[in-house]
Amino acid sequence: MRFTIDHDYHIHSTLSSCSNDPAQSTERILQYAKDNGLKKICITDHFWDEKVEGASGWYAPQNFEHISRAKPLPQADGIEFFFGCETDMDKFFTVGVSAERYDEFDFIIIPTTHLHMTGFTLTEEDAQSDARRAELWVERFERLLELDLPFYKVGIAHLACGLIRPKDRAAFLSVLDAIDERDMRRLFSRAAELGCGIELNHSDMSFKDEEADRVLRMFRIAKECGCKFYLGSDAHHPSTFESTDRIFSRAIDLLGLEESDKFVVGK
Repeated sequence: MRFTIDHDYHIHSTLSSCSNDPAQSTERILQYAKDNGLKKICITDHFWDEKVEGASGWYAPQNFEHISRAKPLPQADGIEFFFGCETDMDKFFTVGVSAERYDEFDFIIIPTTHLHMTGFTLTEEDAQSDARRAELWVERFERLLELDLPFYKVGIAHLACGLIRPKDRAAFLSVLDAIDERDMRRLFSRAAELGCGIELNHSDMSFKDEEADRVLRMFRIAKECGCKFYLGSDAHHPSTFESTDRIFSRAIDLLGLEESDKFVVGK
């Protein structure tokens, strides 16, 4: 059976500083689920736990008290609305959520590819080298998989994110090409063993037809290694909701995903 589009586990509300859009309310997010026949959705506002040292100036205000203002989440029959977060990994490989907070969340998204935050997620020296960015894709993913996390409810966000090499699409694609397939197979095999989800992100999947093989290479390898996938619109504004079905459908078909390839939160 073909992989069904019945969920969206990566959605930001107005509480995320990069959204700050009053229209992106939890009620509007729930309406998106109703309009698209989704059974499970998750709010994942940006978060750095005040219990973890090292927050950047941008992350510090986005603490637990701040993102908890989204609760109680609105409800509707037939739809599960999860409370999650999108935390981050800094240049020291510290993840911004403490073990004390794990039970507070239904789902925790952790990106390793936010390589636009020079000084926070990578050093000034690292930022100058595209070869180093390819190395960091491997190193940061590897270090994340070494952590003692509740992987049954952890998603690895946007592994083909353009922020790996911001503002230069050709250079970004070259960085993806430079990631060794052997490293990918090793990491995705470990991810499959741990049981975490691999995200198919709306932005990552919005590639040109001629870019498909280069962007999807890692996801094809992940599938071969037994990884499970989930969908994430990464919506910061309601306008993104208009194209999710089209973008996700193309990715699902190009990857040949079946229902058995689906990651389910908490299982």
